[in-house]
Amino acid sequence: MKLIILRNNLKEGLSAVEKAVSENNNLPILKNVLLKTDNNQIRISTTNLDLAISKSILGKIIEEGGITVPFSTLYSIVNNSDSERISLEQDNNTLILKTDNYEAKIQGLNEEEFPIIPKIENSKNYLEIEPAILKNSILKVLSAAQISEIRPEISGILLDFQLTILKLAATDSFRLAEKTLASNQFGANFNRGFKIIIPLKTTQEILRVFKENQSISIFVDSNQILLKTNDLELISRLIDGVYPDYEQIIPKDIETEIQVEREPLINAVKLVSSFSGKNNDIKLKVKDKKILEIYSASQYLGENHYLVPAKVNGPDFKEVAFNWRYLMDGLKALDSEKIIFGLNGENKPAILKSPEDVSYFYILMPIKNT
Repeated sequence: MKLIILRNNLKEGLSAVEKAVSENNNLPILKNVLLKTDNNQIRISTTNLDLAISKSILGKIIEEGGITVPFSTLYSIVNNSDSERISLEQDNNTLILKTDNYEAKIQGLNEEEFPIIPKIENSKNYLEIEPAILKNSILKVLSAAQISEIRPEISGILLDFQLTILKLAATDSFRLAEKTLASNQFGANFNRGFKIIIPLKTTQEILRVFKENQSISIFVDSNQILLKTNDLELISRLIDGVYPDYEQIIPKDIETEIQVEREPLINAVKLVSSFSGKNNDIKLKVKDKKILEIYSASQYLGENHYLVPAKVNGPDFKEVAFNWRYLMDGLKALDSEKIIFGLNGENKPAILKSPEDVSYFYILMPIKNT
């Protein structure tokens, strides 16, 4: 293999794949990156066996070939180089890197020793979606997910394809978020629906590596998902298991509906949280059908109150306590100026949503009074 590559192209390629590098001491080759010529392009790949990322970059290919070398060494050299062009030449299992004023010989391994990047079984049926739509949808629900060793099925985001709609959902048992996409926001040629659970690490990589200028094609089979554009492929194992049937906890009716300006409520939660206790709890109650009071108290710090104008429909309630961090996550995920806060007493799920956007909601459980 002999190549000449623009430094910026090589740096971009290495940056795209860096999070799939593994620090696995039992399989040290997972610390490596595979460089390989492929159809007049240079393909850069890494894998940790659960996730693999491949990025194709342009360069001048003088000789075909492939080699795998330690990622951190190569990335450090490229990142710190001040040369515009970099020459890469393979000499058996050594990669020789040259610039105008620098040369390095990096000890590598034969490309055949690198783990095989898995292929998706289904290459016919796919979803097609714009990166901005997919990434925005993931961000809407991501904060409600959490890694769980006890319940691995909730350690990811549910992707629920129902032919005419596509739902993304996440829950950690204390809160739940769901975003629904209409058929005009994606394309698909599947003839039946499916549900898959995408690991959190994979969703975070989707947010990081896909740019806004190329649509994403999504392929799935029984245990893998592949997302690809013209020059980037991300393939990941799926989480095995059945996602919780969360429909049953979505409030069918709302006893007390509070409509409030989003920004003042965010400011109130930020300020009042300074006095929250070990459970991060703040309390809400309605005053005179026109005011939402947010307050917290600590036996060590004192107490504080914040009053926010609101429109209240439904019966008054004594008070409801929430984890302020969970509440803040829900408020930040909403885009509208006004929000609806639906409450059903102090021990039943509450719902946050926009009066203008029915495609998204965020549910959180109150902190029970003890």
